[in-house]
Amino acid sequence: MKIVFMGTPDFAVASLNALVAGGFDIAAVVTAADKPAGRGQKLQESAVKQYAISKGIKVLQPLKLKDPLFIEELRALQADLHVVVAFRMLPEVVWNMPRMGTINLHGSLLPQYRGAAPINHAIINGEKESGVTTFFLKHEIDTGDIIFSEGVAIAEDETAGELHDKLMNVGAGLLTRTVQAIATGEYTEQPQPQSDELKHAPKIFKEHCQIDWNQPAAKIYNLIRGLSPYPTAFTKLNDKTLKVFKAELEDKEPGISPGAFLSDGKTYLKFAARDGFIKLTDLQYEGKKRMLVDEFLRGMRL
Repeated sequence: MKIVFMGTPDFAVASLNALVAGGFDIAAVVTAADKPAGRGQKLQESAVKQYAISKGIKVLQPLKLKDPLFIEELRALQADLHVVVAFRMLPEVVWNMPRMGTINLHGSLLPQYRGAAPINHAIINGEKESGVTTFFLKHEIDTGDIIFSEGVAIAEDETAGELHDKLMNVGAGLLTRTVQAIATGEYTEQPQPQSDELKHAPKIFKEHCQIDWNQPAAKIYNLIRGLSPYPTAFTKLNDKTLKVFKAELEDKEPGISPGAFLSDGKTYLKFAARDGFIKLTDLQYEGKKRMLVDEFLRGMRL
């Protein structure tokens, strides 16, 4: 069975590596175009491209997925199956091309958390469980028939980054199992269950990351966890941006206005929420490196 793999970030590399280790024939990878990054704006290759080159796998980087030249090159590969992990939305001409279809690995237990940021939103919403799902692509995003799914527990203090790494590894195993099942025909497609209480996972923008201290402390705590390490929750301190990577929840009547803070200038910095405190432990002040709170306080006059 000949496979074309489509993906871009580290999350996708684990799955690609699992397929390569499993002995599957990867005819090519399709990934994002190189982008300028860093102070020098040097072109940065995607994690999937770097891995593919290290394994001698053909790399395709179309700017537009409907480009006739790309479609012609993709069709010439004569892939039996397309595998998509953390990539962009595909046009029908691409996902409908291979004879066995196109499958996707999604970072949630579908049908919950369809969309671009399922890992972040699961933690932001205070979920106790997440997971990964493999399914066949069709017209509406993340709605295709489910092949397999596997759940994982979310710890009380777990961040989006930690859940990302957990799902990345569980997902790689589930994807390999899925491809093996498709190769042998030993699987059953299950339509996604219908529900009036679906939770969605749209793309997160900067305006969603600013902390509103008028919210309950538990909600703010989950926001911080769900946006760490990226794109990161933030607040303002002395008119400068203060990013918060980790914090602790303090269930204690604040006695001061939401957004006001208390500190001993040495060991702690905590902001008042509506009904408690958020005690910052890992942060980054505008123009400074990321650091623990005691190091930050040693160099900061509050």
